[in-house]
Amino acid sequence: MALNSRIEWTGHTWNPVTGCDKFSAGCEHCYAERMARRLKAMGVDKYRDGFKVRLHRETLEEPLKWKKPQMIFVNSMSDLFHDEVPLEFIQDIFDVMKRCDHHIFQVLTKRSKRLKRLHKKLCWPKNVWMGVSVESKEYNFRSNDLCQTGAQTKFLSLEPLIGPVTGLDLGGIDWAVVGGESGPGARPIEQDWVLEIKEMCRTHKTAFFFKQWGGPNKKKTGRKLLRKHWDEMPPSYEDHARIYPIA
Repeated sequence: MALNSRIEWTGHTWNPVTGCDKFSAGCEHCYAERMARRLKAMGVDKYRDGFKVRLHRETLEEPLKWKKPQMIFVNSMSDLFHDEVPLEFIQDIFDVMKRCDHHIFQVLTKRSKRLKRLHKKLCWPKNVWMGVSVESKEYNFRSNDLCQTGAQTKFLSLEPLIGPVTGLDLGGIDWAVVGGESGPGARPIEQDWVLEIKEMCRTHKTAFFFKQWGGPNKKKTGRKLLRKHWDEMPPSYEDHARIYPIA
């Protein structure tokens, strides 16, 4: 079933794949790994192997049963473009998303090189938003990889933002979600890094969404930037919502 999400930029989650492994600096304090260990300790069968990559074919057609249009984050507990996820399974997931054109699906990966290799073997319906994580300027290349794919809505997750992304090219990027790291051991975020991204978004007409300042207690630090919330969405959101109002 779809799980209501507390992630500010989505509504629900769908996990036909679970498990991952650390891939870059942003993964150091992975929330999904902590959650998977907790769920394993609770005896949840889906996480009996902890954070090892597992495919859950039995969940593939779940979105077909959800009649109300939803914003769905795909694989919040994994990375769809992990090397252990076969191309055929990725294609099956994309096929389901295409058939569920009343939903918006948000797919996010750190493995932009594999995304770029495989993108021509995937269908890219309008309701599939493709994103990559860019946690500091060392990973700006992921944005360039994303722009070479056939995704019709492209977005960046600049979270956890652990350094500036000076030089990032937002040309072709529809949406930028920015946030600091939260939880145990959270690394600090600098306001100047966020304001630099905000200015880039203004220049390139990229929708800007500020998710959180983060820290050990993210509720305390909140999500206001310059005394307001920034919850901009890409144009495709409004286009979709005119036909299928999001629940």
